[in-house]
Amino acid sequence: MANTGIKLIANNKKAYHDYFILDTFEAGLALHGTEVKSLRMGKCSIKEAFVGVENEEVYIYGMHISPYEKGNIFNKDPLRVRKLLMHKWEIRRLVGKTKEKGITIMPLKVYFKGSLVKIEIGIAKGKKLYDKRQDIAKKDQAREAQREFKVRNLD
Repeated sequence: MANTGIKLIANNKKAYHDYFILDTFEAGLALHGTEVKSLRMGKCSIKEAFVGVENEEVYIYGMHISPYEKGNIFNKDPLRVRKLLMHKWEIRRLVGKTKEKGITIMPLKVYFKGSLVKIEIGIAKGKKLYDKRQDIAKKDQAREAQREFKVRNLD
């Protein structure tokens, strides 16, 4: 039996800060051998990445996977466009949602699910500056409440 544990490789915290995540999907990632080895070492960045749909196929642009040190001629371009593996009905749903104004598709996480590399993508809507300020205020409030709770329990 394969191990079905989830091991996080990369997380896009900036997406949660800059966007409201309306819906999430899990997709497979079409990779070459040395890219998988590099991912096992945790060398991946999705901060600058975005997802696009062309001809009913989903691609991720700007995802950086560092070249594998021992890969020599087998290494691929670190910023090459990679295909995401999804069902047709999921792709059609993504296309339908992105036709609305202000909606985009953002990569949220890259992780191993067992031995497979998966990526979580989200349908996102941009936040305004005042929305970001409200989120920061809520986080500060929660942190302060947690601190007070901790102090009261020590007494």
